[in-house]
Amino acid sequence: MLSKWENDSMLTNTESNEQLVVLYATGTMADWEYGYLTAGLGMAGGAIRLVTAGETTAEVDTMGGLHVRPDAALADLDPDGIAMLVLPGADTWAEGHEQVLALASRLAASGTPVAAICGGTLGLARVGLLDDRRHTSNAPDFLAMADGYAGAAFYADERAVVDGGVITAGATAPLEFAKAIFEALGAMPQSVIDAWYGLYTTGERRYFDALVGAA
Repeated sequence: MLSKWENDSMLTNTESNEQLVVLYATGTMADWEYGYLTAGLGMAGGAIRLVTAGETTAEVDTMGGLHVRPDAALADLDPDGIAMLVLPGADTWAEGHEQVLALASRLAASGTPVAAICGGTLGLARVGLLDDRRHTSNAPDFLAMADGYAGAAFYADERAVVDGGVITAGATAPLEFAKAIFEALGAMPQSVIDAWYGLYTTGERRYFDALVGAA
């Protein structure tokens, strides 16, 4: 039987000219950390396709109690066809997740962007991806829980940090996280990204008008 991945003909970037953004789906994934991202990518449309992928295609429950059935299993993905991998926070990042962390390491080594927020940064710290890049997270002490983490000197107390193709953010910075991803993907013109960010950080009408005008 064909997997949903095969059945949907989700091709590589080269074959379809789409940018395939993969959101890792795992139990207790933190809904608020990727909500702005998924909504913004949906608004952007165009050649970006967002899919969810898990260790299997079995349904996972988010921290908010939503039931998410991944579009694909990680093993079904073609790494060469991924434009970005997104790792949301969850309660389980202190151990496990070897398959997706191996994928993150492979993508980062090849120059494909990897984005992690909250607990996802702990996963990156565990596999050494933050040892020689500027990065942020929930707090320095949070990353210190990762066995083998040697990147404390590169920690930055910022909302979101981009370095060497790796995007990191803390749990309270979902807007900055999404903005950094939009910019890395070129998902929208910079003026639209700035208006989007301005609207959701200030609520000012001028930013709404700019977004409507751009649409």
